[in-house]
Amino acid sequence: MTTPNFVILYVDSPEKSGAFYASLLGREPVESSPTFVMFVLDKGFKLGLWSRHTVEPAAAATGGGGELVLAVESAAAVDATHIDWSGRGLNILQAPTDLDFGRTFVALDPDSHRLRVYWPFEGAQG
Repeated sequence: MTTPNFVILYVDSPEKSGAFYASLLGREPVESSPTFVMFVLDKGFKLGLWSRHTVEPAAAATGGGGELVLAVESAAAVDATHIDWSGRGLNILQAPTDLDFGRTFVALDPDSHRLRVYWPFEGAQG
């Protein structure tokens, strides 16, 4: 079976969103144009930012219909990331909280894509 290794988010401005994610991820994109920006992350995972105005075939979906999930190494890292992102002005939808699967919070990127940061509790899938 194949394993997904690439997520594309449809964005209003790939250059603006690329700058946002470069700052958030602490790395520069490997590809950048006015219509598409791509990051290669750990273990080869790719994040693409494609202009919602030029994607083919045209997409009807906008941000908020899914989540980009980022795992961190501890519950304290969840809280520290929340403080960092709040300080950057990200819109926080859910403050750090403990749910069934672990400690988590949710923020929005500039295109209203949900960004979930979490640390799984022992025994939880993650």
